[in-house]
Parts: sequence; structure tokens; C-alpha cells
Amino acid sequence: MNKLKLYNQALKKWGTEAQVMMLFEEIAELSVKICHAGRKDKIVFTCDLIDELADVEIMLEQIAVVFNIPKENIRSKKNEKLKRLQKRLEE
Repeated sequence: MNKLKLYNQALKKWGTEAQVMMLFEEIAELSVKICHAGRKDKIVFTCDLIDELADVEIMLEQIAVVFNIPKENIRSKKNEKLKRLQKRLEE
């Protein structure tokens, strides 16, 4: 599966503005699931959480396509931030 092609098709079909709004919606759904963590059976919660995390990741990847941000740039920045977190934890 070519994700870049798929994301471009989605952006063409629904438009950038709609996909940005979808990102906000998916983030909100993830937030709600996390807030309800103690209210559900652990297995059901885990499945729901995995579902919402996947949705958010897909939408984030689409937004990176919208703004023409290479995956490598994101990966590099994440590594920087993880190193900074590690350093803070070691202090």
C-alpha cells in the first residue's frame, strides 16, 4: 500500500480543510477515550485506544503531506526530543 498516494487521494476528495478538521475530531475522540480509561473493561479500553491512536497517526501523517514535511524531518525532530527527555530524566 502506498500511503502517500492514499493520503493525496483523500486530500483531493475531501480537501485540506476537511482533513484538518478531521484531525481535530480524531484527537478529541482519543482524548475522550483516555478520559474514560477507568470506566471500561481493560480489554475493551485497549482495543478502543488502539483504534483511536491509529486514527490520529493517520491524520497526522496526512497533515504532514499537506504541509510537505518529509517523514525524515519528523523522525529526526522526534529523536531530538526523545534525547532531551532522556537527559531531563537523568538529571
